Formats: sequence, C-alpha cells, structure tokens
Amino acid sequence: MEAQLKLVLFFLAVNSVLSQQVRLSSESEWSALLDLRSSLGIRAKDWPKKSDPCSNWTGIECRNGRVIGMNLSGLRRTRLGRLNPQFSVDSLANLTLLASFNSSGFLLPGSIPNWFGQSLMALQVLDLRSCSIVGPIPSSFGTMGRLNSLYLSNNSLTGTIPSTLGNFSSVAVVDLSQNLLTGSIPNTFSDLNNLTTLDLSSNFLSGPIPSGFGSLRSLQFLNLYNNSLDASIPVQLGNLSQLIELNLGSNSLSGSLPGNLGGMRSLQKLLIGNNDLEGPLPEALWKMQQLRFLDVSDNNFTGVFRNLTAAFNASGEVFNFSNNQFYGSLVSVVGKFGSIYLSGNYFQGVAPNDIGINITVAINCFQSVPNQRSFEECRRFYADRGLSFRDESAPDAMQPPLPEPSKSKKRLTYVLVGIFGGLGFIVILVLVLALLLKTCQNRNANQRGSANLGPVPQGVSTTPPKDSISLSGLGESFTFIQMLAATDEFSDTNLIKHGHSGDLFRGTLEGGLPVVIKKVDLRSFRKESYILELDVFSKATHTRLVPLLGHCLEQEDEKLLVYKYMPNGDLSSSLYRFTNLEDDSPHSLDWITRLKIAIGAAEGLCYLHHDCNPPLVHRDIQASSILLDDKYEVRLGSLSEIRAHGVDNHQNVVSGLLRRLQTTKQGWSGSGPSSNICAYDVYCFGKVLLELVTGKLGISTSDDASTKEWLEHNLPFISINEKELVSKIVDQSMILDEDLMEEVWAVAIVAKSCLNPKPSRRPLMRHVLRALENPFKVVRQENLSSARLRTTSSTRSWSAAFFGSWRHSSSGETNKEGTSGLKQSGRTGSHSSGAITQSSSHKRSSSEIFPEPVEVHDIETG
Repeated sequence: MEAQLKLVLFFLAVNSVLSQQVRLSSESEWSALLDLRSSLGIRAKDWPKKSDPCSNWTGIECRNGRVIGMNLSGLRRTRLGRLNPQFSVDSLANLTLLASFNSSGFLLPGSIPNWFGQSLMALQVLDLRSCSIVGPIPSSFGTMGRLNSLYLSNNSLTGTIPSTLGNFSSVAVVDLSQNLLTGSIPNTFSDLNNLTTLDLSSNFLSGPIPSGFGSLRSLQFLNLYNNSLDASIPVQLGNLSQLIELNLGSNSLSGSLPGNLGGMRSLQKLLIGNNDLEGPLPEALWKMQQLRFLDVSDNNFTGVFRNLTAAFNASGEVFNFSNNQFYGSLVSVVGKFGSIYLSGNYFQGVAPNDIGINITVAINCFQSVPNQRSFEECRRFYADRGLSFRDESAPDAMQPPLPEPSKSKKRLTYVLVGIFGGLGFIVILVLVLALLLKTCQNRNANQRGSANLGPVPQGVSTTPPKDSISLSGLGESFTFIQMLAATDEFSDTNLIKHGHSGDLFRGTLEGGLPVVIKKVDLRSFRKESYILELDVFSKATHTRLVPLLGHCLEQEDEKLLVYKYMPNGDLSSSLYRFTNLEDDSPHSLDWITRLKIAIGAAEGLCYLHHDCNPPLVHRDIQASSILLDDKYEVRLGSLSEIRAHGVDNHQNVVSGLLRRLQTTKQGWSGSGPSSNICAYDVYCFGKVLLELVTGKLGISTSDDASTKEWLEHNLPFISINEKELVSKIVDQSMILDEDLMEEVWAVAIVAKSCLNPKPSRRPLMRHVLRALENPFKVVRQENLSSARLRTTSSTRSWSAAFFGSWRHSSSGETNKEGTSGLKQSGRTGSHSSGAITQSSSHKRSSSEIFPEPVEVHDIETG
C-alpha cells in the first residue's frame, strides 16, 4: 500500500512539473499574444483570454514556458476581424524564440514590414501562402540565418526578388510562386547549397536561368513555369543528379535541349513545353532510367523517332510530343506509356493504335486516320527537308485499269441498282417514321434526374458502349457488404445529393479513407449512365478528372461507383461558405483562389477537347460539377454525360436527321466544323467564369428566362475598352487592388467571348486556358508595334468575333457590333511596367491568347 501511494505521489509530481513547463512564463510574450488576438481578430473560442496560451490556445506551441510556434491556418476571425483584415502582426517582434509562423490561408492584406526579417532571428519556418499579401519582399529576410523553409506563394507580391535571399545558409525550401514578381532570378540563389525545392513559377520573371543552378547538388524540385525567361537552358543543369522534377514550361526559352541530360539520373518529370526550343531531342533523353512524365509540346523540336518501344528505358506514364515538327514513321509503343500525345506533328505511315494506351495522333500525316493534315501540306514539309512523302491511302497511279464490263452486264447492273435502290428508299423511309414516332413518345416520358444539358451536338455519339466493359485499371472491386458498412447502409445522414445519374453518399472505407459513393439504382436511372462513366475512366486519365477508386457491380439492380472524397465539395458550395455558427455572414473565396479554380477547370476541359482522340464533350459543365480538393485543386465530376465525337457506328442519314431535329436555337449550330464540336462546353464554362467574377450563384445551373435576362442585363458591363464598367458587376465581397481588378476584367472578357451566341465564334478551350493563364495579356498591349488595330479581309474583326454584343432574341438573331477592332490602352499595373511590356523577342502576343478565328460558314438552326 505504501509503495502504491509513493507511485501516485510520483506521478502527481511529474504531472505538476509538466504543467509548469507548458504554462507561459514570459509576461512580455503574454502581452504580445493578447495584442495579436486583438489586431488579428481571433475568436475567443480559439484563443480564450482567461486560459493559458501554451495549453489552451489553438495553434500555439510552447517550450519551457516560451512561445516557439504559431499556426493561424484554419483559425476563424470575429465578424469585426473579417470586415477589416490587415497585416497587423507587430507584436510578433516580442516573440524572440519563435521558430515557426504559419498563416497559410489566413488573410493578412497588406505588405510585409521590413522589421520582419530583423526581429525574428530564430525563425526556421515562415509560411505566408494565400494571405493576400501585397508589396515587395523585404531585403531584410536575408538576415534570418536559421530559416529552413520560406513559403510566400499565391499572393500579390511585386518588385524584384532580393538578392539577399541568397544569404540563407540552411534554407531547404523557397516557394515564391503565383505572385507578380519581376526582374531576373538573383545569381545569389546559386549559393543555397542546402536547397531541395525552388518554386518561382507563375510570375513575370525575365532574363536567363542562372548557370550557377548547376552547383545546387541537393536540389530535387525546380519549378520556373509560366514566366518570361529567355536565352537557352544552361548545360550546367545536367549536373543536378538529385533532381526529381524540372518544370521550365511556358517561358521564352530558345536554342536546343542540352545533350548532357543524362546526368539527371534521378529525374522523373521533365516539362519544357510552350517555349521556342528547337532541334532534335538529345540521345540522353531517350536513356533516362527514371523518367515518368515528359512534356516537350508546343516547341519547334524536329527529327525522326526511333522505335518508341526500345527508346525509353523507363515506362513513362505521360509523354507529350504534340505541336512540334517531328516526322517519319512510328513503330509500336506497346507497354511503354500510359498516355502518349503525338498530335500536331508530321508523322506518316500507319498510326499506332495499341490497346490499353491513350494515344492522340490528330493533325499529322497518317493514312486512314481522320483529322490529319492535307496531302499538299505534308508533301511540302517533307520536300523542304529533301525527303519524299507518299500518301499510301491514295490509289496507285501505276496500277493497271480494271477491264471494262460488257454492255449486257452494264444493263443488268443498272436494273439491279434500280430495284435495290427503290427497296432501300422504302426501308429508310419506314425507319425514319418509326424513329420519329419513338422520339416523340420519349420526349414526354418523365425520366428521373434528367439534366438540363441542351441539345446533343451533331457528330457526338449517343450510343453507349457495350455492357461487357473491361474493368481492368478501374480501381478496386468492392463487395456490396463493404459498401453498406462504409455508408451506414446508405443512411439519409450520409446522403450528399440526388445526382442526375445516381445518388451520392459519403462513405468511409475500413482503413478510415473517406470516399464518395454513387449509387445507381437501375430501376430509376438509365443503365448506360454507369457504363458510360466507366468507359470514360477506361479511356481518359488526367489529374483534373475526379479519381475513381473502385466499383461494386455485383448487385443486379444497384451499381456502385467509388470516388475520392473532395474535402471542399464543389464550387457551388464553396464560393460562399458559412464557417461561423455565431455569425450568419458567409466566407467568400478570394480572387486568387477563384482564378486558380477557373484555370483548373479549363485544364480539364482542354484535356477532353484537345488531348483525347476522339474529342470528348463533357455536356454538364456547371458549378456543381467542378469539385475541389483540400487545396482547392479542381477535379471535374459529373462524367456520366461525357460523349465522344466521331465514334458512332451508326452515322447515317437517319441518325443525322434525328440529331438535326433535336437541335434547337440555343447552344449548337446545326452544322459546322468539327473544331467547334465542343462549343457547348465552352458556353457553359463561360457561365461558370461569370459566377466566379460576379459571385452570382446559379448562372451555370440554369438556362431559364431569368438567367438569360440576367445575362442580357449584365454582359454589356463587360467591355474590352472600359475596365471601370466591370466594377459594377464584380462580387463586392472580394478585396481587390488595381492589379487584381485588371485580372477580374480580363477573365470577364474571356467569359463574354465564351458566351458568343454563335457556337462557331466561341474560342477553343486551349485558347481559353492560355488566356486565363496569362490574363494581363488579354487586356494589356505588349508593345506599340504589336498593338496596332487589326482588321480582316471581311467585315468580321477579332474584336467583333469575341467581344461583340451578346443578345439573343426569340428569333435567334444576333446583334453584330464591335467591328472596329481593339482600342489601344496604355494602362499599366501598379507593380512595374516590366511585368507587362514584353521584349520584342517574346514570340507570344495578345493575339495568340485569343487568335483570330478562322472564317467559317455559320449555320444557325431554328
């Protein structure tokens, strides 16, 4: 008994010591925390005034009674704090042992004070991502000698990168991406010997890539995507043996690809697309052991491909060679790739068509494949290189003519043709009448969950795939008992919503993994809804599509599809979110996040429209089909309505006639070029963009009279000539400075162009994506010589095509205006003219963001 009493007293003494250790012992730090509580507007629930901060305040970490860590990410402000958020953290200077400060996603509008680097000398981790920070990066940051990780991405930082950042002796991570930084990359970065990750993507940086980067032997991730970097790629980068990912895409890099890439023996991802690189791909590239993702698209690379099966030692997941000048014949690519993109080159011969691999071969010189270059274009390309091109699908001129049939045989042939032609006409007429009758009957049928998708565009296959679809590569096969356990037997509390192709339920798998399960009751929903969706997942793989984790098809009447859970739901539920039970005012997404969502959705549609062969039409783009993960990255959902163009095995007179009868005035033109087959998706995406700009929920969901009336009333406020007009329709809950307002204006212009009432005059998704990635180029001139007014040979101008009046009358007429072209604007942003006025060597101009549309004959139905 005495021993037990001693043991209890010992534990009480230890507990007392531990309690004393976690209690805040510094009066100055206590006062500093109270000041921060007030200046930041932290709720009393998270930082209770009468409790010890070390033990009861959310996000506060202490050691020996001193504050060493502060995490504001995820904390909620009071209503007053939300109305007036500021970078009010002056009291941090009194936390002299602070080693970690994380306010990721916690809005701190304003500039970083210069004392920040001078006072926080113990800081090791500084995370200010997505805080709406403006202004320059203080040069005093270079004095934080202990700093290990610096995250400043997704803000509106301006000016140049201070060279003093090269003084970080122990820094491992520097992330300055998605800002408005200008100037060149400091050469002092070459001295960061412990650097493992450097991300400077999506800024306005110019000049060359420092050759000294080749000495950063610890570097594993280098991302310089979407800047204006020029010159050539330094050969010294081949020395980075630890590099895993290198992204130099969307710059102005020129010259050839260095031949010593083989030194990057750990490289798994190489992205150099959308530059001015030229010449053949170096031999070392084909021998890289670890390479899994390669993007060399949209350059001027040329040369002949060898046998792709023998070329790469690694089994690549995605290899993109599109939009270059590669030529020659291709041999099999079996077993080497998950997806390979070859479109936009000059390959000839027989197109590869290996089962189980996603291959795009459009716009080449292949024989017996649709959507290829003309014979003359291919012949001219090969002739310019001293090579011969032979279209083997054309009839051989040396083949002897067939013997002419006798006159009696001719007469017999004419008789037979007449007889069978008459019978065929009668059969076709009967089929047309029968199908028309069936169509009329189905039109009145009440089918549960039918989506307001508009008419099916001509040329889009509506025939579902066969029921015996291969399930290989479509995730795990779950049992029905597992699905019942995951959803609590599909209880109402786990029901998310009734979708148009099935009911969606929250679920948790045995290992604790949250999922979303779609329940397709074949007694209420069409059978082909789940088959079509599985068929899409079997053919289309992209990070912007919602991941399919598995399926359960063992029940006869109930089919279940299992998706990855998206923590932020969809756009319709995340644009405004009620985060405080004590306050009924919703939290609004900031503009930077909204633009990120727009770009992500555009990337998904661009993949469906331009990278899939045949092109895929989503047909259900709206806010509720744009799903968002924990970092607000987009995953497109509602994939059961996707249809492919050009794969219908019953493309005949009857089906063509029925599609024309189903086509109405809204959405699609009755006929037109195949390049506009996805114009319905573009139209719907334009409405999503307007939701992001205006905050008006429901625009993308409906096409009723009230939506059309709202569009007619508000679209006139979007003008390429007057930025101030758009402020009348912009969501007032967003905090916008001058540069952000200019981005909003540009996105509004893109939205209006997508809503052109003529489908053939809407931009292609790849042009929409480029415009969203470079919004300033939509509204700002690059130089005086390239900003002159441009007119076409006809009365249609670029301005009229994209920014004409949006007006739908009941008769389907369009009010055409704006034929005078673009009005020049000399406005520049607040951060620096260098961020916008590109040098004459920069080949991409604003006209290439939205290129002038090809003249086509528009046929409006109705």
